[in-house]
Amino acid sequence: MKLSTKGRYGLRALLDLALNSETEAASIASIAARQNISESYLEQLIGKLRKAGLVSSVRGAGGGYMLAKPAKDISVGDILRALEGSLDPVNCPGLDEEQGCTGSDVCVTKYVWKRINDSINQTVDEIKLSQLIEESRGVKDAVSSPGSCCSN
Repeated sequence: MKLSTKGRYGLRALLDLALNSETEAASIASIAARQNISESYLEQLIGKLRKAGLVSSVRGAGGGYMLAKPAKDISVGDILRALEGSLDPVNCPGLDEEQGCTGSDVCVTKYVWKRINDSINQTVDEIKLSQLIEESRGVKDAVSSPGSCCSN
């Protein structure tokens, strides 16, 4: 599985939004500048995240964007699926009862594909945006504390 820039940039943008819009909305321009993403591309990503119910817009002076729900309720899977669609690296018709596959009854490789698909989805669904916020703050603290990392 390989994520496109939509997924990679969108996750970075949403993490930035979570870190910088706790008290007031963050503008597209400010997120784009901090994350080095073009404003027009970021607008497209935010539009998809808004449509998925992960981001809400604030109008007027000081307007911009905020998370639509608490970071603990947003998974990395929610974000990536909103931007990328299905995360299944293998599209096996034998796994879909409605779509079906003529060789599904005797095909044993479909179990491999199902386990891979399930594993990826479970992993991204278990990682919450709130965990990334904590990790990000920990990294910033480590960087700002001299001697906190190996200097060999």
